[in-house]
Amino acid sequence: MQALISGDEAQAFEAFYTSGNNGTGPAPHCHPWDETFFVIRGPVVFGLGHQEQPIEAGTLLHVPGGERHWWRFEVEGEFLSFTSGRQAAAMYRDLATLRADAPKSEYRAVAIRHGQQARPT
Repeated sequence: MQALISGDEAQAFEAFYTSGNNGTGPAPHCHPWDETFFVIRGPVVFGLGHQEQPIEAGTLLHVPGGERHWWRFEVEGEFLSFTSGRQAAAMYRDLATLRADAPKSEYRAVAIRHGQQARPT
């Protein structure tokens, strides 16, 4: 994930560019900030609450803060995301310092430190 605009620059929101390969994406989670996604190339499957749906390129999806969600690339894809506040960029910056082979528990600890919560069910 690449920060396009951080909260230090925009104050009220941050913008990110994300790309990935088939099958990649985060586990179900929630966090205090709103997150809005704009799919550039997809489809990308999004889970919101307990429902999931493929989102095609050109589609905008908003996830309110505190809502359980996840996403998974079905093919090589990319999207822009916009988050409210100034918390997400710091979390992604800290996650980027972890080794690629770090245990999931290390990734989880960083996310929790920044206000994210796992929501598997």
